[in-house]
Amino acid sequence: MLTPKRQKYRKQQRGSMKGLATRGTKLSFGDFGLQSIQTGWITSRQLESARRAISNYTQRGGRTWITVFPDKPISKKPPEVRMGGGKGDIEAYVAPVKPGRIMFEMAGVTADVAREALRLAAHKLPVKTRILIKGEM
Repeated sequence: MLTPKRQKYRKQQRGSMKGLATRGTKLSFGDFGLQSIQTGWITSRQLESARRAISNYTQRGGRTWITVFPDKPISKKPPEVRMGGGKGDIEAYVAPVKPGRIMFEMAGVTADVAREALRLAAHKLPVKTRILIKGEM
């Protein structure tokens, strides 16, 4: 699972996710990409599941890049605990994603294989996505 090696602060506030993505909106590495068209938090487990779906379908052919990193800690209090007592323990790390952000890129496979692999990966993610192809942008 992807987690930060070290952090300056252990816990963060939730923050807001208004607006469109300004960075990571163009294909930088590969010829095919999976772009978010919705706002959401993607956990490290979801990213790993999507990555496995891609590598399984492509039979580990080609090259895959994950262009988001889950560096935001999300805390959660245990069940049936009363109000107060401070902020809960860290449960997961998430990558905040805004519309327009590219999350996965692929190269070295045919368009049909890439499209199907990215479609399978999109089913593992909690946001709506679309598939980008370098020539069709």
